[in-house]
Amino acid sequence: MDLFASPGGDKNKGTSAGKTANEPLATRMRPVSLQDFSGQEHLVGPDKLLRRAIESGRISSMIFYGPPSSGKTTLALVVSREVNARFVTLNAVLDGVKELREVVKAAKDQLRINGLKTILFVDEIHRWNKAQQDALLPHIESGLLTLIGATTENPYYSLVSPLLSRCQMFELQPIGKDHILEQIGRALKDEENGLGSHNVEISDDALNHFAEYAGGDIRNALNALEMAVLTSTPDAQGRRVIDLDTAKESIQKRLVRYARGGDEHYHYASAFIKSMRGSDPDAALYWMCAMIEGGEDPEFIFRRMLIFASEDVGMADTSALNTVNSAHDAFHKCGMPEGLYFLSHACICLSIAPKSNSTGAVFEVMDEIRQRGTGVIPVHLRDKTASKLEATYLKRHNSSEDYKYPHGYPGHWVDQQYLPDSVKENRWYSPGTEGAEAKYAERLKKIQGKNG
Repeated sequence: MDLFASPGGDKNKGTSAGKTANEPLATRMRPVSLQDFSGQEHLVGPDKLLRRAIESGRISSMIFYGPPSSGKTTLALVVSREVNARFVTLNAVLDGVKELREVVKAAKDQLRINGLKTILFVDEIHRWNKAQQDALLPHIESGLLTLIGATTENPYYSLVSPLLSRCQMFELQPIGKDHILEQIGRALKDEENGLGSHNVEISDDALNHFAEYAGGDIRNALNALEMAVLTSTPDAQGRRVIDLDTAKESIQKRLVRYARGGDEHYHYASAFIKSMRGSDPDAALYWMCAMIEGGEDPEFIFRRMLIFASEDVGMADTSALNTVNSAHDAFHKCGMPEGLYFLSHACICLSIAPKSNSTGAVFEVMDEIRQRGTGVIPVHLRDKTASKLEATYLKRHNSSEDYKYPHGYPGHWVDQQYLPDSVKENRWYSPGTEGAEAKYAERLKKIQGKNG
């Protein structure tokens, strides 16, 4: 669907006219000017760069990125109304290079005949592959097209570098409650496109419910409001009274802003891990539940906790890994919703457990080997049987016989070299001082003291 097309279907004429009662309230109330636009003050607030650009009419190519319903398409519509330029829109899901060529041809004709520049809005631009994105470059470079791309993905991952270098990046944030209330107020007053002609009387509790349960999505709030109004029977005075109960019926489930395949997936997972690492069980449970409510696969959460048990708890509490493994096994046996207990059990355990990241020593050792190769194995550590055959054949002493068996010595330890000569003085493992690792560290200190 072309959100900027006129009633005649001309993609080249962005307009707010022609709205019909069949369109959802959120579509009819879409702001078409900066005055009506709510939120994103960091971009369009007084004296901000994007606002100055729009008001001056001097628009360069740009990318709007942020979560769904944060206003990316609406901002593009605002640009189309404020800037004296021809405005064309493509949807990256439906349109490709063929449609882009048509836009380019028309843009050349319009520039030659009318002197009009063309602004091209590409919705969901991250859906275009490298070749499709590359096809934009010469036309942006020449100035024939000014691009406005919109994406819910991180553009630094999903867009090609040459395109990024030619565009300004503007990140949009989720819409706050106050701005949702502001847009609800606009809809209730607007008699032409909104609900102003319906004589609506709505309680503060109902307003707050719509705004809070919308989860930062103005579209969700407005469409739920419209359902509440249109399904309410006017009273004797002709009023449509919307109370909290009516609001709850119209928007029953709070929208959780989470996409398993997008940036939010990684942001939420990061917040979850960092909360456990910071020993805050309440925050860890909060982000874990947000992921689950948003549709995340519990298997992903368990995988992250299994890694955490060794990476961040590690030697400070060696039972943590067993706890998570057991919780994971119990989850498989019982499923949901009881499985929430096992997720919670593992999450709380990891959050309050003593912390140590000393197991990360393995990466330092891997780096040593990759950079310098593996040293020669000390002869007394080599396989005894293989060395015996070699020694017999060469008629020489079997060096493997020099190996000292630790269990045959007091304390099950004996001074002996285990590293190659080239790195025998190296130490990669640095024990922590929390939990059980403190005891291990004390034993290691004694051993290294004897060894020194």
